[in-house]
Amino acid sequence: MKTKTLKKNKVNVVTLGCSKNLVDSEVLMGQLKANKFQVEHESKEDDHQIVIINTCGFVDNAKQESIDTILRYVDAKKDGDVEKVYVTGCLSERYKTDLEKEIPEVDAWFGTRDLPKILKTLKADYKHELVGERLLTTPQHYAYFKISEGCDRPCSFCAIPLMRGKHQSVPVEELALRAKTLAAKGTRELLLIAQDLTYYGLDIYKKRELANLIDKLADTEGIDWIRLHYAFPSGFPMEVLDVMKKRPNVCKYLDMPLQHISDNMLTSMRRGITKQKTIDLVNKIRDTVPGIALRTTLIAGYPGETKKDHEEMLKWVEETRFERLGIFTYSHEENTHAHTLKDDVSETVKRKRADAVMAVQQEISLQLNQQKVGQTFKVLFDRKEMDYFIGRTEFDSPDVDNEVLVKADKNSYVRIGDFANVKITEASDFDLYGTLI
Repeated sequence: MKTKTLKKNKVNVVTLGCSKNLVDSEVLMGQLKANKFQVEHESKEDDHQIVIINTCGFVDNAKQESIDTILRYVDAKKDGDVEKVYVTGCLSERYKTDLEKEIPEVDAWFGTRDLPKILKTLKADYKHELVGERLLTTPQHYAYFKISEGCDRPCSFCAIPLMRGKHQSVPVEELALRAKTLAAKGTRELLLIAQDLTYYGLDIYKKRELANLIDKLADTEGIDWIRLHYAFPSGFPMEVLDVMKKRPNVCKYLDMPLQHISDNMLTSMRRGITKQKTIDLVNKIRDTVPGIALRTTLIAGYPGETKKDHEEMLKWVEETRFERLGIFTYSHEENTHAHTLKDDVSETVKRKRADAVMAVQQEISLQLNQQKVGQTFKVLFDRKEMDYFIGRTEFDSPDVDNEVLVKADKNSYVRIGDFANVKITEASDFDLYGTLI
């Protein structure tokens, strides 16, 4: 029973999961705004006629969060606080048939590439001329920049190809135009994202074109930083590093998820690389671009991971001293190759192993941060919280990496979205403190 009048053509878009999902939501919101919808992102008010939930289906925790969010808005619909509930994204792509049966109150389910269908359902036109037009959910000065969709890699543990399909690169010319559009609206940092950056161009140009793309994007007036996320180690195009050295607005930063180091695990994970080749690659990257910040992601508790495998990874993390590192516990995903294996590492052991890796990384991070005390860095300021302006160096990505905190007082003032030079005066495990120069 409807209990109040809902605002017609008012849409609340709720995003779960990764930055790639966030870009999809921003593009959807841009299209809706162009069609005269009043659109908001993750509004706390239940006065929207329509809610669109962009779901994540990557691992168990993310799937559960998506389900809980859907049920929350289904309840709001029952209470008359929402008129229509639509679901899109990875969970919907992967489990649509089951979800339609289990949650019939949802008005329609859409996959990861169904933007035109969503708009048609809302009686909106898909406006092809809106190349690069998005409603940013991030601060205006930085934007996630998706250069391709899908993935052709055969990694045994990953369900992304099931949800996102085969790899599809966006042409260089279109990406250059998107970058120009963002820069004209005040974006100063592009965070390049894809399921796999290094595969870029193979489908449409028949060769790896990531280096050429970055070089073109670096020409964009107003773009001060370009940051690289999610590079696959096998077949990494080393010419990317030459562009990084040559172009001052390409950050000395590379996010390369390596997942493990034990040859047993790498083989079972179908990563197409060995321990020694991984070590050689990391060394070559650091030799080619001195001072580069390497971020990696690992998996704890993959099927068959022995204590020896774990200790091998722990020792490697200690020796390699990654500037940035995160670790996930393994999630047993149906319809993946690894699902045919026995999930034989208990959740308790998975968690303990992940915690052990992060304890080592915490000490490494503290030591590396302490070495920065007394040095001066160019910092991009993202926000103000309490008594501090909070920003990042070129070696740090939003939300996942270290931050630089500057006390806000009458002698220290910066505008959000501006760069400033900061002298580091103090260091903690994952943060730096400093004063404006």
